[in-house]
Amino acid sequence: MDQEQIISETFEKYEQYINPAMAKLFRFMGLAAVEHEASGEYICDTNGKKYIDCLGGYGVFSVGHRHPFVVEAVKKQMDLMPLSSKVLLNKPMADLAAALANITPGDLRYSFFGNSGTEAVEGALKLARVHTGRPNIVSTTNSFHGKTMGALSATGRELFRQPFQPLLSGFTHVPFNDIDALKKAVNELTAAVIVEPIQGEGGIIVPDDGYLPAVREICDKTGALLICDEVQTGMGRTGKMFASEHYQIVPDILCTAKALGGGVMPIGAFTARAAIWEQYITSPFLHTSTFGGNPLACAAALATIEVIRSERLVDRAAESGAYFIAKLNEIAARYPAVIKEVRGKGLMIGIELTREGVGGFLMAELINAGILVAYTLNNPKVIRIEPPLIITREAIDTVVSVLSEAVGQANEIIEDL
Repeated sequence: MDQEQIISETFEKYEQYINPAMAKLFRFMGLAAVEHEASGEYICDTNGKKYIDCLGGYGVFSVGHRHPFVVEAVKKQMDLMPLSSKVLLNKPMADLAAALANITPGDLRYSFFGNSGTEAVEGALKLARVHTGRPNIVSTTNSFHGKTMGALSATGRELFRQPFQPLLSGFTHVPFNDIDALKKAVNELTAAVIVEPIQGEGGIIVPDDGYLPAVREICDKTGALLICDEVQTGMGRTGKMFASEHYQIVPDILCTAKALGGGVMPIGAFTARAAIWEQYITSPFLHTSTFGGNPLACAAALATIEVIRSERLVDRAAESGAYFIAKLNEIAARYPAVIKEVRGKGLMIGIELTREGVGGFLMAELINAGILVAYTLNNPKVIRIEPPLIITREAIDTVVSVLSEAVGQANEIIEDL
């Protein structure tokens, strides 16, 4: 089958069996390519075109695509036992729970494993309610915690929430980085405050240095739990193993997923302090998952943690991110009519544009030049940069060069308007 036929048939199947609107969007964005194979920070399509992956599966591919150590660990486990009997002891899951207790901040200890970030959030919300006996959850506007009913109730974007009303009761949203608004919202009925240390889909919004410590203080005073959703920010992405470490706070419950599976297996987890696990110790089957904690996914996660440690990927994220942001700020300084702001930590970077329509043009130019990027979900004026943490300086320089030229072209278009 020739390449044009592959593309045509794939589009046709999207239209007939997945979602015609999605196929239309791909066509509109000029994304007439079918991904075929990937390695490191690169993806190749069926035509053999090579792309620098600057999106990283929205934070999934932190150790790169098909990291050989992770792939080998999964292959080895596949030959032994891919899924758990759920009756006998599961050693990979026990090993991973111990590893998470070791790498998460402070005294976080017990973990429960699911298959995704939204499952991790669901479990964290349930744990907060059953531990405190309180009904209410406070979240932030413009946040993203997932799209299952509980996680969606916490998500702070009406576009996603409104079609599914009524959602779960007891959820309140306050502006992110607004500690006064939070103080007014949290009271003796609040089970937990759930917050992303850096808002991802909201547009890579980095809070003031004092914000998370103040959130921690409010929770301590009121008896509410602090849930840090580190599904996107965790596992080294921001130049710390977990973004909450930038602010020297320890949450009561921490959610992980995305990068935890090493870009090979889906897995999510929530990890909590021992005292908060009391109800689950008394009734260990209050919260369960058939596939959660399966040996295959746990083997991938254990290998991922080892790769992050052995290859110093937390430090590399900090170093590469500082270099990348500095170069992007140089472009922003030259073209203030196009770029409003560059922000982020480590290799979680957002480029906010002055006009919404510019994003589509820049994306098309970058993708045509072999660089994959995307908008943040809640803010189409922000292009996100979340490449694998293994990205080379050479690849960063290539991205910067192509982006600089594209922004220059966008600047000329704006000047002619």
